[in-house]
Amino acid sequence: MEQALAGKAFLITGAARRVGAATARFLHAAGGNVLVHHRGHAEEAARLCDRLNALRSGSAHLMALDLADTPALPSLVSMALTRFGRLDGLVNNASTFFPTPLGSICEANWNDLMASNLKAPLFLSQAAATALKATHGAIVNIIDIHADRPLKDYTVYTVAKAGLAGLTRALALELAPAIRVNGVAPGPIDWPDATDAALGRIDRAEQARIMATTPLAREGGADAIARAVRFLFCDADFVTGQILAVDGGRSIYL
Repeated sequence: MEQALAGKAFLITGAARRVGAATARFLHAAGGNVLVHHRGHAEEAARLCDRLNALRSGSAHLMALDLADTPALPSLVSMALTRFGRLDGLVNNASTFFPTPLGSICEANWNDLMASNLKAPLFLSQAAATALKATHGAIVNIIDIHADRPLKDYTVYTVAKAGLAGLTRALALELAPAIRVNGVAPGPIDWPDATDAALGRIDRAEQARIMATTPLAREGGADAIARAVRFLFCDADFVTGQILAVDGGRSIYL
C-alpha cells in the first residue's frame, strides 16, 4: 500500500482538519502528493503540510480559497498542476453543516450550504476534468448517509447532500470511461467541537440516540472515511457511480 499511489497527485478540499486531514495523510502514506485546500484553518493546514513534507520533501502544498468564489475554483487545479505536474484525484470533502428548521430558512443559509456541499464540487470537478482525463484519474465526493434519508431540522443540508449524491452518479456517466467518480457517505464520525465554526453542534442526548441506532455502537472516526477514500483510489479500478456508506451500519435503521 505504501507505493500504490507513488508519483500521483491529489487535490483535497477542506483538508486542514478532520476527514480532509486524515484523507491527506492516508493518500500521502500511499505515496501520493497532496494539495491541501483550506479556507479558515491556515495554521492547522500549514502544520499538516510541514509534517507531510518532513516525511517526503515537496510532497504537500497548501492553498487557501473560499469555495463560494466559483470563478476562482480553477486556480486550485492550476496550483496542483504547477506544483506536481499532474492531477490524479480530486476529493470534494469541504462542507458546512448547520440546522435550518423550516420557517427559519433564509437565502444566506441556502447559498452557504449549497456552495460548499454541491456547487463547488460541481464546478471544481468540471475544472479538473481535463487534467484527470489525462491521467485516467478519479473523483471521490464525501456525501452523507442523510442524503438518502433526511435529517430533521437540516433541510437545506440534506437537499445539498442529496444533490451531491446525484451529481456523483451523473458525473460517473458524463466522465466515463476516462474518469471514475464515486462517493463515501459517512455516518457517525468524530463529533464537531466548539472550534468547528462551520459545523453544527450535536448535543449529548442526540449523540446517545445516534449511538443506540448504530449496530457497531461506536463512532467511526475520520480515519475510517480516509481508508474508504484510499480504497476507491487504490483498489477500485472497476468501480464508478457508487456511494459507499461508512456508518457502522446506522443506515440499516434509518
